[in-house]
Parts: sequence; structure tokens; C-alpha cells
Amino acid sequence: MAFLTNDKLTIVGAAGMIGSNMVQTALMMGLTNDICLYDVFSPEGVAEEMRQSGFGDVKITATTDAKEAFTNAKYIISSGGAPRKAGMTREDLLKGNCEIARGLGEDIKRYCPDCKHVVIIFNPADLTGLVTLLYSGLKPNQVTTLAGLDSTRLQSALAKKFNVMQSEVTGCATYGGHGEQMAVFGSHVKIDGKPLTDIIGTPEFPVEEWEQMKLDVTKGGAKIIELRGRSSFQSPAYLSVEMIRSAMGGEKFPWPAGTYVKNGKYNNIMMAMDTTLDENGCSFCVPEGTPEENAKLDASYEHLCHMRDELVELNIVPPISEWTKINPNL
Repeated sequence: MAFLTNDKLTIVGAAGMIGSNMVQTALMMGLTNDICLYDVFSPEGVAEEMRQSGFGDVKITATTDAKEAFTNAKYIISSGGAPRKAGMTREDLLKGNCEIARGLGEDIKRYCPDCKHVVIIFNPADLTGLVTLLYSGLKPNQVTTLAGLDSTRLQSALAKKFNVMQSEVTGCATYGGHGEQMAVFGSHVKIDGKPLTDIIGTPEFPVEEWEQMKLDVTKGGAKIIELRGRSSFQSPAYLSVEMIRSAMGGEKFPWPAGTYVKNGKYNNIMMAMDTTLDENGCSFCVPEGTPEENAKLDASYEHLCHMRDELVELNIVPPISEWTKINPNL
């Protein structure tokens, strides 16, 4: 098999449902011949299953030791936080998972400071990604967070509504925070080539139904918990591996990613923007929507700032004025 790279990929939280799915997806995509499974709970069972699947050209290692996991790692995907349970919001995981993110960042700085790209997916991803970036010492374009799942939920909802293939629904994007305060942009969406804005407000798709769909998209994670009895794992696993594939120089990631933003209007925060993710890292531009959509993006940013400020109060991160002492790249 021809691999995208021979560089080491470390998957954090590999013993869990998301992590084990990420491992299998990365192997099936042929990303690299060097995959390390890391978890505080032994991921050896997952590693054995992968070996027994017949992935014969890949070195698969499993460890509970951070030094072994991160030394020489060039790419990292982490789902290594507490999962969301029924009745919880992503924000409910803030303190514990951001403390885990701090440890992850410190491990990256200690064992693999020349890491090329890190994808963070454990919730609340905007904040865990921000904390990881701060303590890792990496450049802002080297750490991204999973945000595309909200956009695929919008696409799938519209495809079901209009009974078309998901590929026929184009231009779907949600921006800002990966939470219920996200900004759902519909102004660039087309259904089989027809602008969604021409359909909203017609008998086929009343305004009230569109407003309800946007609300449902923001609560898509809670719906999966309701349907399956546990938080989603297959969709975040697949999309996060697609992200790291793009960073390795593979196929273009087609959805927004969460990225570090400091542009005068939005500052010192991780949030979903209109992004390009490739072997050069992540670049972005601020999305342009309707006045209502832009206002929703502003509100989402304010919500993220509030949570970031909570991290300062909890002493998980210092005041913003001191961040460059920890990571000069910020």
C-alpha cells in the first residue's frame, strides 16, 4: 500500500469509541505506516483488533505512557476527554476537559515540539483546542478543532427534507462555536443548484420550519445521545481523520475547521471560520453572510469569550496578556 506519509500519527483516547474508530479509519485510508494508540486506559485491545484485521504494512503500537506516545509524533488527533452524557451540554465539560487539554499541550511541548499538526475533538472543542495550542507552543495554524460536524448535520437535515443526495446540498456551513450558540449560515446553500434563500418562505419550506431546522442542527449532538443512548462517535471520528489527512497533504477537507483567530474583530479565540486546511496548516477568512447571520456569529464569539474568561478564573490559563510568555507564537 502507498501511504500519504511515513510520519508517526498518534491517536489520543484510542481505547474509546471515537478513538478506536479513528484508528480504523486512518488505517483504511492508508494515511501512514506508523500509528501509535495512546490512552490512560490500555488501548492494546484496539491495537490487537487492528492487527487481526490484516493491516499488514503498518507498525501499530499501543501505550499508556505519554513519552512513548508523543516522542517523534508528527501528527496528533485527540479525543482524550470525558464524553458528553445525556442532559449535558458541551459547556458542562469545560473545567475537567480543559485541564486534560493543558496536560496534552504540555506533553506536546515536552516530547514532540516539531509536531506538524494537531486536531482536537473533545468537547468543548473550541476551548480544549485553545488550551492545547497555548501550552503546546505550536503555531496557530498547526492546531485545529472539529467544527465540520455541525455543517454535515445541516447538510444531512436539508437532504432529508428535500429528498436529495447529500452531495446535491452545497454551501452548508456553521461558524463560530461548536455548541448550541453556533451561527448557522444558510445564505450560501443550494439545493440541487437552487438557492435555499429562494425556497425559504415558500409553502415547500416555511420560515418556521427553517428556524426549527437551524435549532435542531445546533442540538444535533443531543439528538444522537437520544437516538443511540451515547454520544456520537462514528461521525466525529471520520471527520477528524479527514482533517488530519488534509494536513498530511491528502484530499481537501471540505468543511469549516475551528482555528485560532486574532484579527482585530475576533481575538484570542478558537472558532470555526471559512478555512483551508492543507500541508501548510490552516488558513482562514471571516465568512460573509446576511446581517442576521453575521450578528449570530458575533454572538457566538461573545459566548466563546465568556467561556475563555471562565478558564482564566479557574486558573487553567493565565490572563491573555501573559499568553505570549507561554507560547511566543500567539
